[in-house]
Amino acid sequence: MKILLTADAVGGVWQYATDLAQGLADLNIQTVLAAMGPPPSPRQRDAARSIDGSTLVETHLPLDWLAESPKAIADAGRTLAELARRHDADLVQLNAAALAAETEFDQPVVAVAHSCLGTWWRATKGDDPDSPFRWRSELTGQGLALADRVVAPTKAIARATKEVHRLAQLPTTVHNGRSLRPVEPVASHDFAFTAGRLWDKGKNVATLDGAAARLPFPLHAAGPIEGPSGDRIEFNHIHALGTLSDREISSWLGARPVFVSAALYEPFGLAVLEAAAAGCPLVLADIPTFRELWHGVAVFVDPMDANGFAEAISLVVRDDFARAEMGRQAQLRAAQFSVEAMAGKMAAIYQSLLRPQAAATLAQEVAA
Repeated sequence: MKILLTADAVGGVWQYATDLAQGLADLNIQTVLAAMGPPPSPRQRDAARSIDGSTLVETHLPLDWLAESPKAIADAGRTLAELARRHDADLVQLNAAALAAETEFDQPVVAVAHSCLGTWWRATKGDDPDSPFRWRSELTGQGLALADRVVAPTKAIARATKEVHRLAQLPTTVHNGRSLRPVEPVASHDFAFTAGRLWDKGKNVATLDGAAARLPFPLHAAGPIEGPSGDRIEFNHIHALGTLSDREISSWLGARPVFVSAALYEPFGLAVLEAAAAGCPLVLADIPTFRELWHGVAVFVDPMDANGFAEAISLVVRDDFARAEMGRQAQLRAAQFSVEAMAGKMAAIYQSLLRPQAAATLAQEVAA
């Protein structure tokens, strides 16, 4: 069984796709990783090529959210359809639904709604995209409607996707999983930590910059401060670390800092999962996604309340017992979001969409 799986090296979808490909390999399902957008880094390339049964194809096709026209997205979709035929794929998983808007694939199509302009705009601005950007959202909606199955990483983003794009059915929820190396514990230090695409307004790091001004200890932030389309953020109080490797982030998490996110828009939050798996206490924005995943094991704060974040972080840091217990509870919760669980649920969805003979073959391979 072979799946064509799209990925891009800009954000969390790359990590999702490579983790999924590894999980599928353990189920004897081969993947063709079609890299979109800017080329992967040498480290990303090596990681993808190390997956058994996976073939990396660097397409150099534009990402849907950076494409300059509907034609560019349609052309990319047709190129992917040809790639799927050439590699004899049994199914196509698109991690950008717009690619299905004007393309007829020979195989069943699963579209995963990791994020999209429409839901991002609704969460950050409170309305629908302005007319210069609306066509992107419309193409995403068309692609979602044409897909044989729509999947979302949380119930929260599934509901938002259905509402924004007026889908007939609620997308199926399959929580993301993460393959994580063990974090080596180091001496605990009093600091807060965040990570992600810092330039993205949806991450709302400006609120954390305001909170950092009120903290008696540093708030460190890992990730790019400038995006591929020129978006940029500057900090007055946060200590920006730049883009770090997985190993470097693990070394920071090993000190069990308070991990903090003030995101207005977060369809899942792999950085939060990594921190929780390392045993870090969590102080998170009170948004539906984080409530769904981390209710009962995190402190929640209004995402626009810089004072509230500063107070919550300080309270956790000052109480050694609460800090350790919160980290332990977060770690237990994180264990539920495994690559094995994610891959197993996706394989079941593939099986439900394949023709009877192919579905039977897949069932045998998964059971082997």
